[in-house]
Amino acid sequence: MDNLKNYYGRLWTESQLDDDLKKHAQTLPAMTEKFPYFICNRCGSKNSRDNSLPDGSVYCRSCLVFGRISSREKLFYFEQQTFPEIEALRWQGQLTPFQQSVSDSLRKAVKNKENILVHAVTGAGKTEMIYGTLDDTLRQGKAAALVSPRVDVCLELYKRLSRDFSCSISLLHGESETYERSPLVIATTHQLLRFYQAFDLLIVDEVDAFPFVDNKMLHYALDHCLKSDGTRVYLTATSTEQLDRQIKQGQLKKLHLARRFHAKPLVVPQTVWLNFSLEKADKQKLPARFLRYVRKQRQSRFPLLIFFPHIELGLRFTESLKKYFPDESIDFISSLSPDRLEKVEQFRNGQIQMLVSTTILERGVTFPGVDVFVMVANHRLFTKTALIQIAGRVGRSQNRPTGTLIFFHNGLNKAIKKAVFEIKEMNRKGGFK
Repeated sequence: MDNLKNYYGRLWTESQLDDDLKKHAQTLPAMTEKFPYFICNRCGSKNSRDNSLPDGSVYCRSCLVFGRISSREKLFYFEQQTFPEIEALRWQGQLTPFQQSVSDSLRKAVKNKENILVHAVTGAGKTEMIYGTLDDTLRQGKAAALVSPRVDVCLELYKRLSRDFSCSISLLHGESETYERSPLVIATTHQLLRFYQAFDLLIVDEVDAFPFVDNKMLHYALDHCLKSDGTRVYLTATSTEQLDRQIKQGQLKKLHLARRFHAKPLVVPQTVWLNFSLEKADKQKLPARFLRYVRKQRQSRFPLLIFFPHIELGLRFTESLKKYFPDESIDFISSLSPDRLEKVEQFRNGQIQMLVSTTILERGVTFPGVDVFVMVANHRLFTKTALIQIAGRVGRSQNRPTGTLIFFHNGLNKAIKKAVFEIKEMNRKGGFK
């Protein structure tokens, strides 16, 4: 039935389907009782009898946003169907020998049904390296999903893959359009809760990012949206202890690339002590030392991205910056910015010259030729992983593989020291002194 196509591979509650659709669906219990809990079969969460409804049934709070389910209900799913076999890759670019080696190994491993971790430095070209694997999957009429914990990363991926693949692609996130069935899905990891045994290939980009990392519900969703013989690929520039453990236990195979696509080293951060603290940020003037660094950077006319660890104070910091540099176009962006996608594009095309950002832009975005400053780099929000990702924004361009990268701090901490050490270590592994 053609009107069923958008239901294939998807999971539904009783209230989301009419009686006619239910006739074509298969069912499973919405919850499984494991005393004293009821385990949700959509998200895997444990629910106690505290979550009870007037009829005495227990409902799941954790995935309530996707439609309420209770212990007396069923979940409905429609078996995934194959797609037409298509040649969808239209990318004409060329991989470097290092990238080609990883791409070939990845294609072979996926063909052999091996789960893979691709650990490649920021700016190595991870997206292009998965194109061959995606192409193989689509040529066989199979279903593929490319997911990330971050909406901004998904939007960036959608833009790039829509340009490089000719097949229909669905983009799914909290505010996206209704799902239209397609062989390639790009989605936030939360959206996987809407699928059931749907994908032959699942690629998770930025696997170490919040909120996916250490999130049991999202890992459960990942397991259940994949077919029983499906393959998963993890992409990261900053691996986690859990992933490293899976590699040691033989559950994951690791592919490593310690070189950027332009074969130049990662930019190593400068650490600069600055008498500036968040506690006094809304009262004190911007330090003269910091302003000197900004003025020097602005002489180059390259875009400047400044990371700041607080939304409200970041806004005030941005307003102060505008007073010191009235001739520059300066703006602020955070997860609360309704127009953040427009601001990102304006920064990319030069309409905004200095952009202050929270960690929302720490990964998944590329700005050619950008310089990066981090304010209060020793703040707890800037973990070792965050600092490595932030550092990775600099030097990604073939035309400018270098750049200015400064961690301003008022006291060196472990995160800064480890980030600098690991960046140097990755350069060493990449063959740079």
